[in-house]
Amino acid sequence: MGEEGKSAGGKMGEEVTEDDLPAADLKVILLGDSAVGKSKLVERFLMGDYHPRQLSTYALTLFRYKADVDGKDVEVDFWDTAGQERFSSMHPSYYFGAHACILAFDVTRKVTYKNLNDWYKELRKYRENIPVILVANKIDVDYKVTQKKFAFGQKKGLPFEFVSAADGTNVVRVFKDAIRAGVEYKLGDKKDFMDDVRSFQTAQHKKKEVYQL
Repeated sequence: MGEEGKSAGGKMGEEVTEDDLPAADLKVILLGDSAVGKSKLVERFLMGDYHPRQLSTYALTLFRYKADVDGKDVEVDFWDTAGQERFSSMHPSYYFGAHACILAFDVTRKVTYKNLNDWYKELRKYRENIPVILVANKIDVDYKVTQKKFAFGQKKGLPFEFVSAADGTNVVRVFKDAIRAGVEYKLGDKKDFMDDVRSFQTAQHKKKEVYQL
């Protein structure tokens, strides 16, 4: 993956509505308890070069980003829960069409680690096969925490990284890994049931357009 990426359209930091931008090539969702630092992780990765895209229907925020994957431009939308996770559940539309997930917990709050299983279970209910990267955020509070073992990722077979949205530790690597994993999932043979439904609906829509010509 190329080292550089850039924002898509408009002025830096400009907020646009859901109708102002075409659909992205890739959808990466962030998941985890409230206040684990999901939004801060996205902002740290993009370093101000992003455009919040409000989805008022679901009270969510999208961050549009143009990535370079093996010399090809890939439009990526990072979906942020915008506080909806405080209800301990997300609307199914949040998961629909996602190609990768960054699952986060806060190393300073044990309850956010304990709740990982609930978030992971809900994710797999809607997206059975998409790649997931587990991250332990806020390690800057006490770097000794990196010496601890967190078994959840190992039990689920998930790649795991210690990160800090505050000082940037491992943030860029995690997001680039998530983008690449999402691209590989999208191009691969291992699909989720909802992908097949979406493909069928798209095909039916195209047939309808042809019949109307």
